[in-house]
Amino acid sequence: MLKSEFVVANPIRTNQSGPVRWLLSHLQHNLWLVVVSVLGAFGNAALATAIPIYSGQAFNAARGDVVNLRAILWVSLLMVGTQLVRSLLQLVRNAGSEVQGQRLERDSRQELYASLLGKSMRFHDGYPTGEMMARATNDVRELALMVAPGLNLVVGSANFLIVPILVAPSIHPQLIWTPLIFAVLYAISLTQYLRDLSPATTQVRASFGRMNAGLTAAIEGIETVKAAAQEAVEIGRFEKNARQVREAFVAQGRVEAKYLPLLLLGIAQATGLWHALVLFRAGILPLGDVVAYTGLISLFSFPVFVSLFSYSQVSSGVASARRILELLRSETELDRNEGGYNGQMKGEIRFENVTFGYESSLDSKGRALSQRNGSRGEALSRPALENVSFTIEAGQTLALVGQTGAGKSTVAKLINRIYDISQGRVTVDGVDVRDWDMAALRRQISIIEQDIFLFSRTIGENIAFGRPDASQTEIEEAAQAAQAHGFISGFPEGYKTVVGERGVMLSGGQRQRIALARAFLTNPAVLILDDSTSAIDSATEDQIQRAIEAATHGRTTILITHRLSQIRWADKIVVLRKGRVAAVGSHEELLESSQAYRDIFARYT
Repeated sequence: MLKSEFVVANPIRTNQSGPVRWLLSHLQHNLWLVVVSVLGAFGNAALATAIPIYSGQAFNAARGDVVNLRAILWVSLLMVGTQLVRSLLQLVRNAGSEVQGQRLERDSRQELYASLLGKSMRFHDGYPTGEMMARATNDVRELALMVAPGLNLVVGSANFLIVPILVAPSIHPQLIWTPLIFAVLYAISLTQYLRDLSPATTQVRASFGRMNAGLTAAIEGIETVKAAAQEAVEIGRFEKNARQVREAFVAQGRVEAKYLPLLLLGIAQATGLWHALVLFRAGILPLGDVVAYTGLISLFSFPVFVSLFSYSQVSSGVASARRILELLRSETELDRNEGGYNGQMKGEIRFENVTFGYESSLDSKGRALSQRNGSRGEALSRPALENVSFTIEAGQTLALVGQTGAGKSTVAKLINRIYDISQGRVTVDGVDVRDWDMAALRRQISIIEQDIFLFSRTIGENIAFGRPDASQTEIEEAAQAAQAHGFISGFPEGYKTVVGERGVMLSGGQRQRIALARAFLTNPAVLILDDSTSAIDSATEDQIQRAIEAATHGRTTILITHRLSQIRWADKIVVLRKGRVAAVGSHEELLESSQAYRDIFARYT
């Protein structure tokens, strides 16, 4: 079983050894729907033979000097009755297939979503967001279309191949040869057709994913695109990707154009008619049976024509399943460690000779092959952190300072196991973070970064994100402590105001205070502020400063900042330089003993 940072309760059990087995393991959860669809398809095909058989009987009854009107009437009633039953079976079969398809889409989407939430940040760093979204939306949708109408028509067409073989001998034993030989040649040609079709449909799905990835990147970076006046360049890049999608569809069309069963159908109809007429001229068959047999052979036209579409849909669905399975089976090195230590956190943090580096191995399609010590981009020659050691006592405030790229933010991400260290140990309350229950560890640590992420939901929902069960009174108390209640109340809808994606309708200071309110509400034992006031004006900083001072009371706090006003009141300061600890001490001690600290202090004074 793959490692995962998150697992849903009562997950759907599936066989992930291959795309077909994975699909079958999903379908067997609703086996009764499969049975209904198969029985409905067989009944539909069996009753479809009633039309040519009864037509032949009616033809015989109408021949000769005396027309048997009574026989024609009975045949007519039987034809109407069988087709009414057939219509009912078609309805049941189509409904069963549609429900099965929708359930497959729902279950596979839930399985994929839970899997993505359980992947580590190293995994997410290695996958373009647009490619992942294409698989989670369009490819999952293809699974439903694969079942209905895809597999629904495949099963139906298979029965239309079988039934004429079973019924033809009842007319005359010799007449089995044409439908039997056609069925064998059809199966051979279809096998070759699917062999050629599979890579074509796979290329269609892959090219669509690349196009979606490029589009998502441009939309997410729209401000940068506009600021650099690169709209024309991005349009050109999108047109190139869209052209590749079109070319992939054209290539699939070329394969479909070589569909041999259409030729085989014409040969079978001509051969069947000739054989029946030979038997008629020999006095072995009445003319009505010739009509019946010719109509029976014409039933082959249904599997021939619908399979041109249905097998393409099934092949596309299997290709989509393969792409989804790549995500599900992608390795992630972190595990939720259910059953690990989950006690109440006091907040003592210790780094012991910690080394960590970002690296990621990607294949030609941008998929992460391994995430041993990795993040975005190719392997780095120098670790982000090297032999880092320091201690924070419970309730202390520590400031991490250093030049850009010194590894300050990396320290924060190792404490709550966003990433795992390469060497050394990180402990919280004397317990290695790898031995903590991951949910218990992260629940008691809150990180507020410079780039605050707010969901496109109400302000109240964003504040209560870590505690969805919080009451309105608790939400407002947290906002007041974070100096956010005033501006929130100024909005016409107050806490029910819906913020835009990433909170773009709010100022930087407002987003920071909402993030602080979120931290207050979860009441973490450890609070990490990662350069959270770097882009804030002085007036706003005063408000946030008061909120931070309130937030640090009684909890372990790590300040990653260049603000000297915050650095000075830290109990301990750790100076990082090129991933190593350059100095540790108080503000006064470091001014006397550390040139690196004095350089930083002078730069930002």
